[in-house]
Amino acid sequence: MTFASRITRLPIAFDPDLGAEAAALVPALSGDLKKLVAGAAGSSPYLKGLVAREADWLPSGLHAPETALAEVFADLRAVAPDQMPAALRQGKRRIALLTALADLSGVWALENVTGALTDFADLASQLALETTIGAEIRRGKLPGATVDDIPSAGGMVSIAMGKMGAHELNYSSDIDLICLFDETRFDPDDYHDARASFIRATRKMAAMLSDITGDGYVFRTDLRLRPDPSVTPVCIAMETAERYYESLGRTWERAAYIKARPSAGDLAAGQKFLDTLKPFVWRKHLDFAAIQDAHDMRLRIREHKGLGGPITLDGHDMKLGRGGIREIEFFTQTRQIIAGGRDRDLRDRRTVPALGHLAEKGWVPEGAAATLSNHYRFHREVEHRVQMVNDAQTHRLPKTPDGWARVAGLMGRNVAELQEDLQERLTEVHELTEGFFAPDAGTSEPESSEALDQAVIDRWATYPALRSPRAVEIFERVKPEILRRLADTARPDEALLALDGFLKGLPAGVQLFSLFEANTHLIDLLADIVGTAPALAQHLSRNSGVFDAVIGGAFFTDWPGVGGLSDELNLRLQAEVDYEHSLDAARRWGKEWQFRIGVHLLRGLIDAQEAGAQYADLAQAVVAGVWPSVAAQFAEKHGPQPGRGAMVLGMGSLGARRLNATSDLDLIVIYDADGVEFSDGRRPLAARAYYARLTQALVTALSAPMAQGRLYEVDMRLRPSGTQGPVATSLASFKNYQINEAWTWEHLALTRARPIAGEDSLMQEVEAFRCEVLARPRDEAQVRIDVSEMRARIAAAKHPDGPWDAKIGAGRLQDIELVSQAGALLAGHARRAVSEGLQAGVAIEWMSAAEAAELEAAYALCWQVQLASKLLSGSTIDPEAIGAGGTAFLLRETGHEDIEGLLADMDAGSTRAAEIISDALARAPRTS
Repeated sequence: MTFASRITRLPIAFDPDLGAEAAALVPALSGDLKKLVAGAAGSSPYLKGLVAREADWLPSGLHAPETALAEVFADLRAVAPDQMPAALRQGKRRIALLTALADLSGVWALENVTGALTDFADLASQLALETTIGAEIRRGKLPGATVDDIPSAGGMVSIAMGKMGAHELNYSSDIDLICLFDETRFDPDDYHDARASFIRATRKMAAMLSDITGDGYVFRTDLRLRPDPSVTPVCIAMETAERYYESLGRTWERAAYIKARPSAGDLAAGQKFLDTLKPFVWRKHLDFAAIQDAHDMRLRIREHKGLGGPITLDGHDMKLGRGGIREIEFFTQTRQIIAGGRDRDLRDRRTVPALGHLAEKGWVPEGAAATLSNHYRFHREVEHRVQMVNDAQTHRLPKTPDGWARVAGLMGRNVAELQEDLQERLTEVHELTEGFFAPDAGTSEPESSEALDQAVIDRWATYPALRSPRAVEIFERVKPEILRRLADTARPDEALLALDGFLKGLPAGVQLFSLFEANTHLIDLLADIVGTAPALAQHLSRNSGVFDAVIGGAFFTDWPGVGGLSDELNLRLQAEVDYEHSLDAARRWGKEWQFRIGVHLLRGLIDAQEAGAQYADLAQAVVAGVWPSVAAQFAEKHGPQPGRGAMVLGMGSLGARRLNATSDLDLIVIYDADGVEFSDGRRPLAARAYYARLTQALVTALSAPMAQGRLYEVDMRLRPSGTQGPVATSLASFKNYQINEAWTWEHLALTRARPIAGEDSLMQEVEAFRCEVLARPRDEAQVRIDVSEMRARIAAAKHPDGPWDAKIGAGRLQDIELVSQAGALLAGHARRAVSEGLQAGVAIEWMSAAEAAELEAAYALCWQVQLASKLLSGSTIDPEAIGAGGTAFLLRETGHEDIEGLLADMDAGSTRAAEIISDALARAPRTS
């Protein structure tokens, strides 16, 4: 597409006569291209001057702007060093004219405009550096360097900072560079000569870019962002810079390095230097105190520049003034500093994409990110038009009617309409960002908090987190909001005590309280946890350090799966020095992940189905992680496992990958001594006794209460012969029992069995055998009779715990799971999931697809209620006791509007499910 065909808007000439003069200079242009030149030149003396100087080039430049841009770059790369200063200035004129016209006409979006300007700045600084370093090398002033070192500037690099680093240069921008050299390339004896050579080259490079000649200038170049610029030379060694940032680096310098980018010279060395600074810029822990530092910096800038007070458009600074560009950048960079150390996705140099990443990860509300992004683009366009008028590095809006008319003309807008739009945008940006940096939390405690125990609140002053004046100052501002939200929970006193325990365990409070002040939605999260889910609140109060993970980026990353969990747990266990410490570490780690799953479910980040699978993945990872430690500890006394070893078979909900927050683990340990009768250790044991005691050691490792509590309760009753049989079963006995002695219910249980830990080949053999057993022909009538009898026995032995019991009762979870297992067994399939078992029943025409769908729907609703009840109360749910927060969570999870409707739907679904199950058990499958 041609330039003319892409025009979407046109500027309006402030002085039509001057515009006509400019258009007459380029007679080859017609139509919208002629109007574009006339409108631009008629409002901007600077652009009129560029048109006059580049009139011969302009028609070809406006034919295809991207091609013209590439040709300007290519021509410059071919220029001889002695011609470089003049050639760069001509290149700047052409780039300035092309980008202005592409911008004013809407042919290029903001990112294309700033990108073109930045790409030219990169090229200009590279060519200027090659020219000046090349002169040093040819004169023999740079030790050991040859002409082959010119493209990499002999080991020197310019680091682009600010808008250049972010690829966001404005129209009349200066460029901020930090010039460094790699001192490791030189012998110690040559260091001072090399340093002197780089300093000379840097000065000459800056002059080549900055000096105003008859051809104009290229870029005003600022080298003052380097470490301690009042005493350091314009180019310093990388090692010197590293030491400075490690020992003296300040928050504003960390923020500046978010946008840093190697732009010219030895780019590889520059990137290596930036990599060494990552620990300085991106802190490992969430850096909430940076908010206050950034706020203080904003206030100092306002005071120094005289930019306080209400927004008045005449003369308002679009960069530094209230509601301006810098406020959006500070807002973005501060949140990047807070969380970017943990989440690499937040380290984007560009402002608008960075806002998008922050919103995606929950650090900025999506609406706020979208609003600020929109205003940022608009602010930058206004900034460009202000600068286009006279190529002035200014950010101030006009003060005169003529000035406003020129800027409005370049935007193709009416002055009054533009001013109204600007006022609204500046005000909204200021309100959004000021609310982040200095939220008005108030100082008086709400009346609703008066019912809370004041004695508990009073003792907070003695806690370590509230001993520093700064922590107290911040906490006093957020305390009223915390107390108000606690008072609104179902159990305010319990919530207050949970919060009390949380505060008591905090070693310091400045960063955390700063985050609460800036992100009041996190107070909601805290109130949700301590006021809605007692188990999560208890964990939080005893493990306050976990809150750092809750509000960190890693806490909200994708689920790692069993493999990722196992790898992480193994690293944690390897760091422990003894068996007891490793078990406590496993408990601590497991509870952290259980807490994460619970919070994710509570906050709607995952649904009940995902939570069930995650709880099961975690349990599998724990068993698989603990098993080697248990086995190694046992082997120290009794020797290695006799024969092939043992494996752990997960049964029931663990096998089917559907656990809840309080689930027990149903396990069977199967071993193969392979003819070895005794172990070979200090205290040998017969193989059967060895594996029985090893199994007991595993159960103890998982379920024994220790300093960090217990991991899981373990149920071994699903092993062959139940409680009457040995706790560990030999492979031969297991196979014989399943083939010759097992009852129908044991084969039903086998449909959900899954190997989860132990010796690999044994796990594979047990799985293959399971599939073989399930594929054997069945007496279908007998299976239906047995399942019906089981159903009746369960109904007689277990009574529902009220109407909200989602597990026990006709048509509830256990009942549907039973018929699903029957479907899998009758079909001869080794499918574990409830939906798969039901579909297996459909495949053999035992039930219709519609009936299976109704069962799945009833099961899904009951599962949602079950997950919620276990998370909220640990038992059957009581709507009267879970309060408003718990009720809202339950309704959101199930998609219902009120509790009554939810109960009615669960009852109706279960009633229908019970009818389908009874009908299915009364009829034979129709097989071909």
